[in-house]
Amino acid sequence: MDLSYTDEERAFREEVRQFLAEKLPKELSEKVRRGQELTKDDHERWHAILNEQGWLATNWPKEFGGAAWNAVQRHIFEEEAAAHHAPRIVPFGLSMLAPVLQKFGSKEQQDYWLPRILSGEDWWCQGYSEPGAGSDLASLKTTAVKDGDHYIVNGQKTWTTLGQHANMIFCLVRTNKEVKQQEGISFLLIDMETPGITVRPIILLDGGAEVNEVFFDNVKVPAENLVGEENKGWTYAKYLLTHERTNIAGVGFSQAGLQAVKRIARSEMAGGRPLIENPHFAARVAQAEIDLMAMATTNLRIISKAAAGQAPGVESSMLKVKGTIIRQEINDLARRAAGVYAMPFASEAVAGSNDALPDPNDAGPVAAQYFNNRKLSIFGGSNEIQRGIIAKTMLGGGK
Repeated sequence: MDLSYTDEERAFREEVRQFLAEKLPKELSEKVRRGQELTKDDHERWHAILNEQGWLATNWPKEFGGAAWNAVQRHIFEEEAAAHHAPRIVPFGLSMLAPVLQKFGSKEQQDYWLPRILSGEDWWCQGYSEPGAGSDLASLKTTAVKDGDHYIVNGQKTWTTLGQHANMIFCLVRTNKEVKQQEGISFLLIDMETPGITVRPIILLDGGAEVNEVFFDNVKVPAENLVGEENKGWTYAKYLLTHERTNIAGVGFSQAGLQAVKRIARSEMAGGRPLIENPHFAARVAQAEIDLMAMATTNLRIISKAAAGQAPGVESSMLKVKGTIIRQEINDLARRAAGVYAMPFASEAVAGSNDALPDPNDAGPVAAQYFNNRKLSIFGGSNEIQRGIIAKTMLGGGK
């Protein structure tokens, strides 16, 4: 198995680097590097730049307006984008809903919704989790009752990321209570401006509110917004969750984070010497770097399989577990390196103006990032569930 880049792939990497150097706005890059909150306008600006280049929908087929990149090209772009501190592409419309529409949606739905995702006319959010239905998603309670040419939706969704910006939400709803849980679920597209929808922010440990609760009170949804067949939504949900599994470990972001830790530790003094020279701290940094190198190799092996047309298999679960552990370790190292200057809860920062806060090492809000990224081991399939999958697959049931 060849894990090295071809000449064409190295040339593509240089093209990506040149594009990022020329087109990535410096003020956006600086906000990402310093861990500052990006506004809706910031995200939309970066999306528009990528769309103009033809690089926004990298995983879409060309017939739908995508770049049709292979797995290696996507890996290279994500790695370089992280190294250049580019904003992450908001995934809900581009990487989550779009593949479902392309495979299961009607021609009319594809022709209407997909161009609006590319243009930025619609900002999508995800309506999956509910109170009491997170990892056990099939136990969801939100209902959709057919009433003529509409569905009437009632219920609640939670942990809706960036729902405060969204004008559309794709939702799993229960359309049949008389069958097995997985067999009575449908997939609906709902306009967030419909009467009866309330969005309430959830204030997190880092003081921000990137996630929300969404309430539905007799919300009328056109029946034409049903994706695929009624009561087949569980199939579409699984397809969405398993689509595009390469780079699930976030190797590029971990590499950029580790470089930031080293930079801070070279500036911060401990006992009259740079913190990076402290044996205990240096050992932790070295172990994180070793683990990251091993994970990067495994990631390339999975990408090589994908490029050869093979399914990633249980390695994706391994990468998800190990990748989140490494990123959380890097967050912890950054927080410790910044010391008293981490300042997670300064009132000025929560209000959105932390310019005057002391930050001699230019570390940014590393404690806030540490708290926020505790979520990494939960979403996308909690690490506990992923370990169970690994045990059943590799050890014959994990007895």
